[in-house]
Amino acid sequence: MSLIVQKVQKPTASNQLNTNNKLINNINLWTITDGSQGMISQVNGLAQYLTPSFIEKKVKLKWPWSILQPGFLPINKKIFNISFFEGNLPNITISCGRKSVYASLYLKNILKEKLITIHIQNPKINIKNFDFIISPNHDKLSGENVINSFGALHYLNYDKINNSKKLFDVPKDKKIVALIIGGDSNHYNFSNQALNIFLDKVENLNKDKDQYYFLFVASRRTSNNTIEIIKKRFEKNHFVWDKITENPYIYSLKIADYIIITSDSISMISEASSTGKPIYVYHLPFKRKTERFEYFHKEFEKKGISKPLDKELYHWFYKPLKESERIAGILSPRILKDNNE
Repeated sequence: MSLIVQKVQKPTASNQLNTNNKLINNINLWTITDGSQGMISQVNGLAQYLTPSFIEKKVKLKWPWSILQPGFLPINKKIFNISFFEGNLPNITISCGRKSVYASLYLKNILKEKLITIHIQNPKINIKNFDFIISPNHDKLSGENVINSFGALHYLNYDKINNSKKLFDVPKDKKIVALIIGGDSNHYNFSNQALNIFLDKVENLNKDKDQYYFLFVASRRTSNNTIEIIKKRFEKNHFVWDKITENPYIYSLKIADYIIITSDSISMISEASSTGKPIYVYHLPFKRKTERFEYFHKEFEKKGISKPLDKELYHWFYKPLKESERIAGILSPRILKDNNE
């Protein structure tokens, strides 16, 4: 197992977080993921509210550990790049994802009570292996060391969105609609047919009045074929990101009056909820129904954050979610207590 290290610098005056939480100094905090952007967003989103700086690590597992859930094989030095552990080991880890569980378990085994382990999402092993588990409500996980979050944790907040730089001009006489596009997944069908039904619905929003300017923003799962179909239908009069120029995702959230997101991404909907802006969800057809997604969408609708995309758009207001900050506020005194004991 090899781990790639990246130091995350202390925030400067220009990007300092607006938070009431007391940051913990003099700790060595590692965030551990397999490098997936969605997982990095969650661990770094929480870490930024706990300490001024932290070290980011990306895990790569040797076969067969790379394909098996933790618990089937022993964890020992043979699966690690031992030289990686030389130097200052952490006293706090925040991990997310199956592969990161191996690293957390190994570090806990060698450091014992000197290490506080925090895992985000269901680790799929006994939760008592961790000091704290941060699990979204839709995972329905409970326990003495479990703290539940509303939606997914992430790195975005009002300041990051509001301070994002201008990337392009938009018409001043139209309402701006950011359309955050996902892609095919294990649970949702993002076929050409499903895409065109969605695009017909978007096009019909401007049927009676040409009042909306659309910003189509692709995500990592969005295929090139999907982008080309959107381009053919909308590029002449609207903005379609080509995944080549600088990513306008955060800037689009900043300037949008309305946000439309496909139902396949819990992370993107959770991130958009930090804006306080109306979020419309286009529900793609299921490949395989899952209670997790259904619970998540119903929960956000009940809280007044999102609504299913219909024939027209209208405004409503809700208090922006700040779950990463809230969870850090719960963790901070517990971490300080454990460190002082």
